[in-house]
Amino acid sequence: MDHIYSFKEIEIPIAEVTLKGRLRETINTKGLIVFSHGSGSSRLSSRNNYVAELLQGAGFSSLLFDLLTEKEDLFYGNRFNIDLLCERLVNVTNWIANNEKFNDLHIGYFGASTGAASALKAAVQLKDKIFAVVSRGGRPDLALAVLDKVTCPTLLIIGSKDQDVIELNKKAYAKLGGIKEIEIIEGATHLFSELGKLEEVAKYTIHWFNEYLK
Repeated sequence: MDHIYSFKEIEIPIAEVTLKGRLRETINTKGLIVFSHGSGSSRLSSRNNYVAELLQGAGFSSLLFDLLTEKEDLFYGNRFNIDLLCERLVNVTNWIANNEKFNDLHIGYFGASTGAASALKAAVQLKDKIFAVVSRGGRPDLALAVLDKVTCPTLLIIGSKDQDVIELNKKAYAKLGGIKEIEIIEGATHLFSELGKLEEVAKYTIHWFNEYLK
């Protein structure tokens, strides 16, 4: 099925800062996927934009945004401040919920690397506002203290050659509440840069959101 869509750069006013975002919309969208980037990444992430494009083709709108301002990103420690990144994600999600254009959409999170931890922490805080979470090469173990409080369906996607992260994900998986699955993509490293591997990530992601963003 072909979907009519649009793409635009936006600004999101959050408390004392304004964050830059990329909004992809589809007509009769199935839901809105909010991306939570890993350390040092941004709305310009080529991998996340690629996944967002494939999600858009499958009928999902998406929002990629900078969790930090350019000035904040200069301080390296901010990139690993899960509490700060979680706060930004919560605030942006509330901005979406208060925007009449989006407030009736079901919301899912797509978290990469450290962004997976902030996505899961935000999902705990926002409860039934978040319908599903997908983690790509994520570090959900960085949110270990709250994982038993996660209630939304969560999919952890890891590359088979990313052994350290596999072990950390298995540790997190054991603690996760709610519906959960792990998908290990054969032959993929941490960034899924091998031919066809990011497409596999998108395939599992689309299936997960099709199932749980109803």
